[in-house]
Amino acid sequence: MRPARLELSAGSHGDAVRRRLDAWRRESVPNRLAARDADLWASAASEEAEDRLGWIDLPRTGEETLGDWLGFAAAERAAGIDRVVVLGMGGSSLAPEVFERVFGGERPVVVVLDSTHPDAVRRLDENLDLERTLFVVSSKSGSTVETLSLFRYFWERASRSGDRGRHFVAITDPGSPLEELAKRLRFHRIFAAPPDVGGRYSALSAFGLVPAAFTGVDLRSLVGRGRSALADLEGGWSRAASIVELGAFLGELARVGIDKLTLVTAPGLESFPDWLEQLVAESTGKQGRGILPVVGEALAEPSTYGPDRLFVGILLDGERGGSLERSLKRLAAAGFPVALTRLSDRLDLGYEMVRWEIAVALAGSVLAIDPFSQPDVERAKRLARDLMAGETEVLRAVESIERRSVGEVTTKDLDDWLEADEVEYVAICAYLPSDEETADRLARLRHVLGRRSGRPVTVGIGPRFLHSTGQLHKGGAKGARFLQLIQPAQRDLPIPQSEGSFGELVAAQADGDAAALVECGQTVLRIELGEAVDLDRLIRRVEGSA
Repeated sequence: MRPARLELSAGSHGDAVRRRLDAWRRESVPNRLAARDADLWASAASEEAEDRLGWIDLPRTGEETLGDWLGFAAAERAAGIDRVVVLGMGGSSLAPEVFERVFGGERPVVVVLDSTHPDAVRRLDENLDLERTLFVVSSKSGSTVETLSLFRYFWERASRSGDRGRHFVAITDPGSPLEELAKRLRFHRIFAAPPDVGGRYSALSAFGLVPAAFTGVDLRSLVGRGRSALADLEGGWSRAASIVELGAFLGELARVGIDKLTLVTAPGLESFPDWLEQLVAESTGKQGRGILPVVGEALAEPSTYGPDRLFVGILLDGERGGSLERSLKRLAAAGFPVALTRLSDRLDLGYEMVRWEIAVALAGSVLAIDPFSQPDVERAKRLARDLMAGETEVLRAVESIERRSVGEVTTKDLDDWLEADEVEYVAICAYLPSDEETADRLARLRHVLGRRSGRPVTVGIGPRFLHSTGQLHKGGAKGARFLQLIQPAQRDLPIPQSEGSFGELVAAQADGDAAALVECGQTVLRIELGEAVDLDRLIRRVEGSA
């Protein structure tokens, strides 16, 4: 099986990419990376890198471990489990979601719940047969507030079961608070995660592969493709170049300000950019630098785009993608940097995940940043905790944010908000329950905001995006515009074993996010929605038709 092929067109920056690759060849960068050489990164990052390079060896996951995971999934299927609910955030949830959407279709169905919005929690709860549901409580640290709150809710809901521990498994680092909790409550299984692998690099660990075992994917072949990527990295320069050149491409372009990365895929892989979004944004958004992933944006004519755009297309052999490829080639002909990957089949996703992990880590070395930390994710978490504790200084920061109801928003407000010599990008930060209708409305809002601003527009559902693009929002380039959409729950839900509720938690997370953005010098406009149709009213106002 030939590896996933990569074609690069760096436009006028091709010489810079080639010089970087020549330097990496002379410095034996592929072999050093394979050997976990932390000195590939700046001194400020190398200490953390020493403890975060275990992902390089994940494709060598042993046959015995894979057999255990597959056997567990088969036994649960035979026991009548028809729904597997992953309770996790960020790196604990995004890979399982990709694997289900790319390879799923069999029973049991894998569902990811990474929202604390009460409406989202209730909607899932109302569609579960708890006796036929397995909950996968997934957290590297074992202390993620969203994950533990969701666990407490569903643990309480399962209280009528004679052996409710039978319906819960944990995936976490050894010795974590979640491991201790799972042992005390007699969870059905505890799967140990490798402590030297960060969440966003953990797709081929238990975090991604235990849920994937339920999808019907050929798990051994998927991991085997990842092993092929590692073999290419170690196989001499002629093979390693095909693995590391994407990192040189991303890093060199971002270094000169071409840092708005539009990701498009064949239909069968359309969930993959959601995983890439976290990998790229959370790894690179540091020290005022970074690469902004633009996911879910339809390609337009070259004249539409500014000079800071680059494009990556991921195609799948045997699946229609001709128009996508033609659009990408028009962009390349117009001088835009374009990378085009061709997967021979969906199992090549294992190869492509490893290639991107390597690329993003090496792009971090080009940008002289630490690709393994996430300091501003922690900042937003801290501020949310302070808000729930009534910290007055943080409350004052939140109160200073410009806010409007939909009825108060005018086109002048929007023009004033967008006015600047150079707006980096616009980010829609929607603390709303995620469903297809809301997604369609947000896509329309994105389109009209993009047309009005002439800048890239991203969409994130909170608090999910706090664990992905949230780092880049605060640690990356300044000069962005953040449109925060807030919608109270129709009916709140208490969090068991807590004095708070999901409504209070998601409100604190929105406030903590806004306060962190203000602390970092970003511009925030908050719009409070009374009901879902208020999004339609907002779209009309952005268009200038209301």
